[in-house]
Amino acid sequence: MHKPSLIPDFAYDPPDVPLSILHEDAAILVLDKPAGLLTVPGKLENRQDCLITRLQAARWDALTVHRLDCDTSGVIIFARTKQAQGFLGQEFEHRRAQKTYIARLKGRLSEDSGTVDLPLGSDWDYRPRQKVDPVHGRPAVTDWQVIARTDNETRVRLRPHTGRSHQLRVHMLALGHPILGDQIYAPETLADHPRLMLHAESLALHHPQTGDWVSFTAPVPF
Repeated sequence: MHKPSLIPDFAYDPPDVPLSILHEDAAILVLDKPAGLLTVPGKLENRQDCLITRLQAARWDALTVHRLDCDTSGVIIFARTKQAQGFLGQEFEHRRAQKTYIARLKGRLSEDSGTVDLPLGSDWDYRPRQKVDPVHGRPAVTDWQVIARTDNETRVRLRPHTGRSHQLRVHMLALGHPILGDQIYAPETLADHPRLMLHAESLALHHPQTGDWVSFTAPVPF
């Protein structure tokens, strides 16, 4: 029997903020997504307000390439032609796109850097939760490096080599240091952190028109 969601009282209240366009040309649009806004429409009726619909209201030709979790902020790229969309999709599918994230973790990580190599899959009894699944999970690899520490918190830069759902959140939880403000994996931190402390800091890939290697960054808001 399917068990209820871990977050049944999740209220979608997207921020009323203007679009933050970092770069645009004839082939691509690069934005800084705010936390609390879905990338694409959700399945429920009150989940239609999202980044792609807001963007298409201003740039009618915008096409989705990849997604960021609702609670994650930062760099996200959209295509402006079907050809560019296909090209960028291949950049992600073949892991040529390089992404970095900044996160604030619960507790003090003792090591300075490392790699989490743990397969991930859906926790079907508690959707949308994901879990480490050595039997049925798909490969997932994350490099991490400590930027700063306090007695009870660690700031890290994360480099995912794969793009599994909730990958960074579950991998940090597996280290014993979940991301602060995570309503699914660290609900005990919600009182002190108004948002998920995870930000897509940079994205680098080949430009679909020129083939040049291009890189985009968004300032960390926390």
